[in-house]
Amino acid sequence: MQRPLAHLVLEDGTVFTGRSVGAPGAASGEACFTTAMAGYEEALTDPSYVAQVLCFSYPLIGNYGIDPARAESERIQCEGVVVRRARPAFAAWLREQGVVAVEDVDTRALVRRIRDGGVLRCALGEAPVDELYERALAEPPIDGRPLDRAVGTTEPYGCGSGPRVTVLDLGCKRSIPERLTACGLEALVVPGAWDADAILDTDPRVVLVANGPGDPAVLTDQIETLRELLGRVPLYGICLGHQLLGLALGLRTFKLPFGHRGANHPVRELASGRVLVTAQNHGFAVEPGDGAEVSHVSLNDGTVEGFAGEDFASVQFHPEAAPGPLDALPFFDWIAASCRSAPTFARS
Repeated sequence: MQRPLAHLVLEDGTVFTGRSVGAPGAASGEACFTTAMAGYEEALTDPSYVAQVLCFSYPLIGNYGIDPARAESERIQCEGVVVRRARPAFAAWLREQGVVAVEDVDTRALVRRIRDGGVLRCALGEAPVDELYERALAEPPIDGRPLDRAVGTTEPYGCGSGPRVTVLDLGCKRSIPERLTACGLEALVVPGAWDADAILDTDPRVVLVANGPGDPAVLTDQIETLRELLGRVPLYGICLGHQLLGLALGLRTFKLPFGHRGANHPVRELASGRVLVTAQNHGFAVEPGDGAEVSHVSLNDGTVEGFAGEDFASVQFHPEAAPGPLDALPFFDWIAASCRSAPTFARS
């Protein structure tokens, strides 16, 4: 059966024509790409991809089927998917999830367009090109606005046993609390809207601010919460949590031209000189400045990839490695050691 024609239309008027391989209809978001060759289930279910249309640079997606155990959340989170070729099980999963997707796209040309010119708003689907173009122009940019779709838990939940890490969930991947429990810790995941007093009422040894979508600078309540927690309990951050911790320390964030998304990004750990191959998924970064010592830097573009202080540490990359190489897993050992040595928090 011949699949219907579909298009991907960028805000600059560029049109890529292919075939519909997902759900019918149309979708819009910010076009971005990942260079990972595997881990498509984890990528698509990562809440950090809310409001984005994800292009896979690897040409054949779905090679090893679909395993629900690999999902990082309860659903596919991105707004749409663009691939060169999709295996049948992968295409069926997209349809079941109601996700608009386009196949037979020249993804190499699309990746080059984004890499050279930066991320662009876009729309995709079976609708006419003119309609998709108008939809792309109507899509608000991610930077500077709160996202329309909320992610993260609305009720606290726990897993594991041992010293407690309270995880502030702004779109936390499931594998992050799983890594904490594998280190012999209890992970108590709480809603991202909780304030400092509510977080401290959970009696944490450590607070971890996890990943999530969007522009960190608009999350003013969470930034103030971290300011109130600084010096009262050890703080750790991953991805969005790293950015929010930087803002709480008085630093600034900025939008990257096309982001870091993939499973092969080299990062230098400054203390040891060791190079880590890391998994990454972010569109914003933190400017270096007074108030936080840089602990890691990207070897691709020199941007900050980590901070370390007396009672805080954060990384821009994803140490949980789901998917990705395992070089950065010792970050969780660092959290575990901090948990076992940390005194109880101070209320005043």
